[in-house]
Amino acid sequence: MSPAKSLRARMAETGLLHVMAAHSPFSAILAEEAGFDGVWASGFELSALYGLPDMSLISMTQHLDMLRAIAGRTRLPIVADIDTGYGNAINVIHAITEYERAGASAVVIEDKTFPKVTSLVADGRQDLLRIEEFQGKIEAAITARSDPDFLVIARTEALIASLGEAEALRRAHAYAEAGADMILIHSKRANPSEIESFSRAWTGSVPLVIVPNAYPDLDAKRVKTLGNVCMMIYGNYGIRAAATAMQETFRRIIADGGVQNVYKDILPVDEIFRIQNMHEVKAAEARFLR
Repeated sequence: MSPAKSLRARMAETGLLHVMAAHSPFSAILAEEAGFDGVWASGFELSALYGLPDMSLISMTQHLDMLRAIAGRTRLPIVADIDTGYGNAINVIHAITEYERAGASAVVIEDKTFPKVTSLVADGRQDLLRIEEFQGKIEAAITARSDPDFLVIARTEALIASLGEAEALRRAHAYAEAGADMILIHSKRANPSEIESFSRAWTGSVPLVIVPNAYPDLDAKRVKTLGNVCMMIYGNYGIRAAATAMQETFRRIIADGGVQNVYKDILPVDEIFRIQNMHEVKAAEARFLR
């Protein structure tokens, strides 16, 4: 069974997939060990890893390199965040081919103009494409995939752009008609009211995807009552958790004048060795290096 088919089967089995953002093979391994259904190859997290804002500054090549490295170290299906598809419909055709070859099981394409600005930044530029142009991108993506189980997820930013629920629904229906397998609906409100309202109003034939970053109170139990949300992507929690831990540890070392206090509060080196499969490499070294 291909990873893409596995992702669809898992969604049919559980009704709700939990997908954790990753910015490296190491974080993907941790997501797999924690029990997530998939990993989100996050453009936001990779941008942050490079110390750059999420404004289309990371190239497709950089993102593909990260995704290939993740695919080599985890068995989880990978949902790739490809932003606007790196250009027009022709660029999308190229992107789908490359991401499928690199090991992705799904892509999310958003209906913003290129270059994009991250959705949750205050007063950010949130310009959307014409509906017909974005439909062309979705149709191009569907045509380009070689595995029919590969998911093409259309993300509308209508609520992010403050265009209202009616416009979000209009766009979502148009994208589903163009062939999208799922619709990702996004909101920057601090409560889930927009998402829940959209879900109740959604009459389309394809399921929804949400990213509960701004509205953390919307948990799995509450989501399942909506009935049409089949994937939750935890979009930036990996990099935020890592940054939290590093900030605290680094500041304590400076304040303490050394590591004499923090060393007992962080993972031992042996745990890092375990995650790296150090013992397997040592065993291979002992067996084959003569």
